[in-house]
Amino acid sequence: MVASCVQQQSNEQAVIDYFKNTYAPDKRVALFDIQWEEGLLMGETNLPEALDLLRDSLTQVSGNFEDKVLTLPDEALEGKHFAVVTLSVANIRSQPKHSAELATQATLGTPLNVLRKMDDWYLIQTPDRYISWVDAAGISLMDKDEIGAWYASKKVVFTPLIGYIYEEETQNNLVSDLTAGNILELVQEGKDQSLVRLPDGRKGFVPTASLTTYEEWIATRSVSPENLVATAKSMTGSPYLWGGTSIKGMDCSGFTKTIYFLNGQIIPRDASQQILEGEEVDRDKNWQHLEIGDLLFFGIPATEDSRERVVHVGMWIGDNSFIHSRGRVRVSSFDPSSENYDEYELNRYLRTKRIAGRKSKNVLPVNEIIKG
Repeated sequence: MVASCVQQQSNEQAVIDYFKNTYAPDKRVALFDIQWEEGLLMGETNLPEALDLLRDSLTQVSGNFEDKVLTLPDEALEGKHFAVVTLSVANIRSQPKHSAELATQATLGTPLNVLRKMDDWYLIQTPDRYISWVDAAGISLMDKDEIGAWYASKKVVFTPLIGYIYEEETQNNLVSDLTAGNILELVQEGKDQSLVRLPDGRKGFVPTASLTTYEEWIATRSVSPENLVATAKSMTGSPYLWGGTSIKGMDCSGFTKTIYFLNGQIIPRDASQQILEGEEVDRDKNWQHLEIGDLLFFGIPATEDSRERVVHVGMWIGDNSFIHSRGRVRVSSFDPSSENYDEYELNRYLRTKRIAGRKSKNVLPVNEIIKG
């Protein structure tokens, strides 16, 4: 039994910690915030099966106890357990306040799981499983039927880097800005301008040439070397933004995540998560082993007294060069004779992983998560 795995310790918190380390080792993607205090089990989790196993084990250790753990999604949401992003880029923060750290972002049309509400903020989980807080103004709440209707609607994808929706075909009265990968409902296709609807019901016109049907967009996504390089270089010069994952600003892992998303593959949010995926192809600076699209990781190696720290990531583009977001999106080189030679990153290089076209629990095609 699990209780024996912790050697029947009298400390119930040790049992809880065992389950947390087993089922939710990364708090960014799984919530298991549970504590024990004098016969009271309290906290919250979005892992009901793990919670049931924990309850059984604590019963073996302590007998009866009071259980006040909140299982998410919260019943107070009244079935509104889903949402769709309604802004070109929604800011998702580490705490339910605008002054909190920007944890990540989600673009317009992205479906979210909603876990609970606090004031005007919602605790949500993104398609890459990241759990953080979003302002109510950035999403449209939905129940099971409403999210089903959104999935079933005729949708289009905005493909340029930046654009706008207007109330009128003459491009008067701005409705919203747009960024690459934004997903909209198609109301009526026109020769020059098409009428679209946002998830919150707002409507407006977008140049038809800037849209492609969701089905066609999915069918034409490919993590080919040519596509990955073209997408990455199209964002050259974009500003660095901690927590950013769009053309408006992105951090290092937000940049690599965006490259792959726009080519049909969803990968984990952070560099320390991305490095756990795919196949290792180098750790000895043998650049001839690398292929375009491989992810290079940088940081501080492990020592006898400390664990490895992954702090940066970039994407290999060939010719001894990689592209990354540091200050801005830029190309760096490991060739000392190149004008882009980057000795700083060379000195903190850790290893390279290959994830293009790979599939795992945390790396999936877009169409398996964002349904058409």
